[in-house]
Amino acid sequence: MALISRGFRGRRPAGGSADRLPPGQYETKDFPVLSAGPTPRTPLNQWTFTIRGVDAKTARWSWDEFKALPRTSMTTDIHCVTKWSKFDTRWEGVSIDTLLAEAAKRGVEPAPFTMAACDGGYLTNVPLADLVGGKAMVGYIYEGAPLDPEHGGPARLLVPHLYFWKSAKWVRELRFMERDLPGFWEALGYHIYGDPWREQRYSGDA
Repeated sequence: MALISRGFRGRRPAGGSADRLPPGQYETKDFPVLSAGPTPRTPLNQWTFTIRGVDAKTARWSWDEFKALPRTSMTTDIHCVTKWSKFDTRWEGVSIDTLLAEAAKRGVEPAPFTMAACDGGYLTNVPLADLVGGKAMVGYIYEGAPLDPEHGGPARLLVPHLYFWKSAKWVRELRFMERDLPGFWEALGYHIYGDPWREQRYSGDA
């Protein structure tokens, strides 16, 4: 699949929104669908979410067990590397803080880096520091309704302060790593970190 072109140009920001737009972004009212392959559709009775330690210890939840965990909500702006931004999106799900606390009870120790693994084979790397302290969740409700498969349902990683490719759709596992390794898009030339405010789109960006 071809990489997204550097020449993509969006609309200019509307008045009053410029302070919320990272450099090079434009505001959209839509929620564009961008995927690297077909949309997976895993039956909920077969769905699980796993946190895996570097020593291979795991904590795993079925869909019903996952939904029984304490739920948190977040209203946040999201920013796609293709240069659209959407303001005030509303999400509900389980915070990564909650998941790590539950995993620790099962003997899973954290490490400095993580790899999110998804249905369909997609991978993306995120430092642990960017997932904790209320910064991230595994979201399964969007705008008050179950998350559509096209947008990553039944559940997706939500890391809104990074470019949205880091908010991995159809997430099924979070793997701890001792060192930072590239995921799918990162191995194809996208930035290893992906801060929209620093325009870290590609590997050569500061």
